[in-house]
Amino acid sequence: MAMNDSVNILNSAYLAVEYIDSFLPDNPLQQPFKNAWNYMLDNYTKFQIATWGSLLVHEVSYFLLCVPGFVFQFIPYMQKYKIQQDKPETWEKQWKCFKTLLFNHFFIQLPLICGTYYFTEYFNIPYEWEEMPRWYVVVAQCFGCAVIEDAWHYFLHRLLHHKRIYKYIHKVHHEFVSPFGMQAEYAHPLETLILGTGFFIGIVVFCNHVILLWAWVICRLMETIDVHSGYDVPLNPLHLVPFYAGARFHDFHHMNFIGNYASTFTWWDRIFGTDSQFIAYREKEKKQKLMKKKAN
Repeated sequence: MAMNDSVNILNSAYLAVEYIDSFLPDNPLQQPFKNAWNYMLDNYTKFQIATWGSLLVHEVSYFLLCVPGFVFQFIPYMQKYKIQQDKPETWEKQWKCFKTLLFNHFFIQLPLICGTYYFTEYFNIPYEWEEMPRWYVVVAQCFGCAVIEDAWHYFLHRLLHHKRIYKYIHKVHHEFVSPFGMQAEYAHPLETLILGTGFFIGIVVFCNHVILLWAWVICRLMETIDVHSGYDVPLNPLHLVPFYAGARFHDFHHMNFIGNYASTFTWWDRIFGTDSQFIAYREKEKKQKLMKKKAN
């Protein structure tokens, strides 16, 4: 009975969004995107699209999303938004991070990406434009993927902090006490595989078109680069996402090493009380700010 009620609610929500979408003006970018998509299908094989297309989407998205945080370090005005202001980025750290990223991307992640084509073939995932789901379906699927990945990340990330295994794997990621955007995927190869598995679970559950693979890659990179950026910038559109953790939440994890284990949302840390030190730290910050105001 409860399952039927949930299905009815989801169906009603879908119909409501579909109804609202019918009143929205046509997207001027839809036709150029359609033309580009069909050109890709006409000129490249499915293997090329699934493999080299996915690699291109990942690499271009990753380094483009890193640009704002990288530029912020050269803008004095933006320093007031830097969370750990006493720990600026250095060229040495960023170069070391970049070299490790290249190794992880091409020797760990690329072999996994090569399996994308076989995944789409095995599950008969379509590539055709006519089969592509509407934008709101893709958004809902990405949100579902994020919920699943967040749960996986919380429990496996917390396990990697266990004192018996921390120094062998996860310690690599914590070399930088004050994170920066490019460091998001700076990790031990085993960690890349262990925590990266959570990314693929949602794909197995929700994927009904190859577009979801790329949309979810972009969404996941946008989130992880933002929380590692080291900057709590106002008017960040990601803060509109319900229960979104954000940069300040994850920055505390790098600074404190304990607590705030989730990747995207705050609910798992709240349920298990692993955000208690963060909450106490924020309360202390508020009191200090209030005392400064009174002093002035």
